Amino acid sequence: MRELIQLSVPGMKCGGCVSSIEAALNNEVGVTYVDISLETKTVSVKSNLPASTLIGALKVAGYEATEDSAEYGERA
Repeated sequence: MRELIQLSVPGMKCGGCVSSIEAALNNEVGVTYVDISLETKTVSVKSNLPASTLIGALKVAGYEATEDSAEYGERA
């Protein structure tokens, strides 16, 4: 089951950051969708991976991230 996970990435400041974050997440097996908002500094990821794995991938890429606490509940 794929789950939509919302992450907050406060250190995201430019288009280069967006590209790096998108690449880091798309390299994770199990990620099927990534949508990034530079304006709100949020990332939506559809994946069957736990948020901690996605956060770890972003940490390796040089970005601190946290799971957004809002309930999204979207499943595909």
